[in-house]
Amino acid sequence: MSATTPIIKPPALQKGDTIGIIAPASPLPDPAYLARGIDFWLSMGYRVRTGTHISKATGYLAGRDAGRLADLHQMFQDPEVKAIICLRGGYGTLRLLADLDYNLIRYHPKILVGYSDITALHLALNRMTGLVTFHGPMLYPELGSKALPPYTRESLCRALAVASPLGSIPPAPGLPPPVTITPGRAEGIVTGGNLSLVVATLGTPFEIDTRGKILFIEEVDEAPYRIDRMLTQLKLAHKLEAAAGIVLGFCTGCENPSLQPGLLEVITDHLAPLGIPCFYGLPAGHLATQATLPLGIRARLDAAARTLTYLEAAVAPP
Repeated sequence: MSATTPIIKPPALQKGDTIGIIAPASPLPDPAYLARGIDFWLSMGYRVRTGTHISKATGYLAGRDAGRLADLHQMFQDPEVKAIICLRGGYGTLRLLADLDYNLIRYHPKILVGYSDITALHLALNRMTGLVTFHGPMLYPELGSKALPPYTRESLCRALAVASPLGSIPPAPGLPPPVTITPGRAEGIVTGGNLSLVVATLGTPFEIDTRGKILFIEEVDEAPYRIDRMLTQLKLAHKLEAAAGIVLGFCTGCENPSLQPGLLEVITDHLAPLGIPCFYGLPAGHLATQATLPLGIRARLDAAARTLTYLEAAVAPP
């Protein structure tokens, strides 16, 4: 989202609304996740509509680009669909960005939820349309699991349905305590997502704008030296020092005891010299227990208290 792009908040979700499910990236490894994910939304009092191409598979993609793009456009066009939930991440969303109908999305704002590879959509929609989107659980592996943690369910439902400021993201049970890297407070619009996808947009029309913002990043299954490389690229692109503050979710599966330096040492080495408020360990990312984070609205980061507090509603009154 540029400084001149007005913020567009999608209408809040209401019981009885229709949820659209699409697969903009990779196919499911197990179709049972789709059935259980549909049951989850039905049990919560919503209707469900799936994309025409949702069960397609072309190698590592959930069908051909044209089909995945058509499903995305159809869900934004359908007046009955009020929220769009992504099936899973993996890979493929980046391939759709150049052909998206941003005017269609701008004039038919709806809730969009996903993370990981879906970061490409978050960045593109935030920047090109101003639409507030949601970094949150998908059918695979969270919503279609056999045991969805209550924290994940409650955070998702509250973020999508409450047309008032969400306040602070609460600590999640069972996770390690967060770590302050640089104390201090900062306010700004929250942007970001998966580190690999943030880096992948650099040099494109969908490149992340971090100026005066709270940069959120998370990652999965990347060795510390790869995290080092991606943070170095963001630094060389002047994206780190431009941020008002930085908050990291969990980098799941990124710690390797046989490799030195370790993950937190790599992160601290890059971010502490910036002198801006920063902490590691927000309960968001590739986690069964995760918070849903609105992207595109203002929040306050308190790195000493290790909190992120949303200062405005993410959705508009329905």
